[in-house]
Amino acid sequence: MNKKTVNFRDGKDELQKIGKKGRALGVCATFNEKYLCCNVHVLRSVHNCPYQCSYCFLQNYLTDGATKVVDDISELMFEVRDIINRNPQRLYRIGTWELGDSLALENSTGQAANLIKEFALLDNAVLELKTKSDRVDSILGIKHRNRTVISWSLNAAHVISRDEHGTASLEKRIKAMQKVFEAGYLIGLHFDPMIVHHDWKRGYEELVNDVFSVVEPDRIAWISMGSLRFNPEMKKKIENNYPDSRLTSAEMVLGDDAKVRYVKPLRLAMYHHLYSLLQHHITDENPVYLCMERWDVWEKVFGTYPESISHLDYLFARSLYRRYGLGIAEPVKIRN
Repeated sequence: MNKKTVNFRDGKDELQKIGKKGRALGVCATFNEKYLCCNVHVLRSVHNCPYQCSYCFLQNYLTDGATKVVDDISELMFEVRDIINRNPQRLYRIGTWELGDSLALENSTGQAANLIKEFALLDNAVLELKTKSDRVDSILGIKHRNRTVISWSLNAAHVISRDEHGTASLEKRIKAMQKVFEAGYLIGLHFDPMIVHHDWKRGYEELVNDVFSVVEPDRIAWISMGSLRFNPEMKKKIENNYPDSRLTSAEMVLGDDAKVRYVKPLRLAMYHHLYSLLQHHITDENPVYLCMERWDVWEKVFGTYPESISHLDYLFARSLYRRYGLGIAEPVKIRN
């Protein structure tokens, strides 16, 4: 019998393979009408993560800190097919990263490779595997039919070394990204959470240049930007678990969604800076969105904003259909 662990850190050292229990497919959503969410679905197939990012919400969320991976792929896919077949005209974006890293455990589990093969058989769903690792070798030869997006959580090298403990270095992530790009996968870029640090503007400039030294914009499915945020009660946990971190020393404010963030002028400065850097490399065809931000922040950064969460979902589907032919047909905008 496996020993039950209750501490998120203790549970990182032991991997448990489990069967599917209850519903695994849900929606990642911001439960406040003032915030825009990309409406991606999440497949809860991984619980906990071997890495130790000082800002990780799992230290505040998991009551059983054991690292668990659902090994019953057939049951996971039965639930996925049941949902997507109910609405075959819709293109579903489905990620496995809500409660863990999609590829960090791949060398031990092979879960991601199995999911890629299954999603290659679907016509109205796209799998997103998001990671801070460089563990991609086992998925490079799979026939994925463009139904899988390999995404990286990206940050300035200083942030990775100081607050993303145990993860692949930026250099290793970039090398892995190049391998995936050359294998024909679509790429996702998540510059999130952006964190203020010494010379942060230069840090993010170097990051963007590194990324676009190995990928081309026509294979980038989407790009997100977000800033550091966490529930107020996490402040003490961060300070206790990572006493050398300086994350909690910044000036932050409480938002309507009960999360604390950098003050708005600072967030806007960070987003404007990063977006201006991206515009030197991408085209108007590349979807760029903000994660967990209010509509007014969208407007100040982009000059426009989606009408609703469903409208943003439609914009994703339209882009993926027009650029890569994903989905049954071009989506129809739903009037709100």
